[in-house]
Amino acid sequence: MAATVMQALEAGRSGAAVRVVIGGILGVVVTSGLLWTMQFMIETVDRELNEGGSTHLVDFVRIKRDEAIQRRELKPTKPPPPSTPPPQPAAPQLESLDPGVGTIAIPPAAVETTIAMSSGFNLEVGGGDYLPIVKVAPIYPQRALIHGIEGYCIVQFTVTRQGTTRDPFVIEGACTDQLFRDPSIQAALKFKYKPRVIDGKAVEVPGVRNKFTYVIEQ
Repeated sequence: MAATVMQALEAGRSGAAVRVVIGGILGVVVTSGLLWTMQFMIETVDRELNEGGSTHLVDFVRIKRDEAIQRRELKPTKPPPPSTPPPQPAAPQLESLDPGVGTIAIPPAAVETTIAMSSGFNLEVGGGDYLPIVKVAPIYPQRALIHGIEGYCIVQFTVTRQGTTRDPFVIEGACTDQLFRDPSIQAALKFKYKPRVIDGKAVEVPGVRNKFTYVIEQ
């Protein structure tokens, strides 16, 4: 039994050695065949290149395009200087100018003021009666001057104990034009009087009237 096992082991070792030898031989043969095939192919390709003659190669040269934009500067041409200078304008003759042209001559307005006392009061001026001290002429209305309007206006007011005037108003129907109303009232407010004195005391004098006459001098 033991002998049989030993024989089998020896037979297996001999078979493995044979297979190794056969494999090595096959490897050498395959390697040699591959090397020869590669050498043959290289020689064949070199031969074809030599037999084919000269080969023309085309070189492509790419030139970079200059994209810079050249700007042309246009400069205006300077005009030639004039041969002779232009004539100078003549200076205005001031002596020939008429200073009165374009002006409007407005003649001065003469204002006549008269005192007219109302009835029912003492019109005589005695030692103790009121007396006018200051009377201011009214301002002639500009519109009346332009249109040549003349006339009059009667204003009634009260003389106070201090000699001033108060509550002036235009008598109804006693003013020829509405333009004369305000100037007459404003002038009456500026009047100054010596107040009336009775029994040593100053008293008011109501109902005093004044006529303002508006006349344009010719």
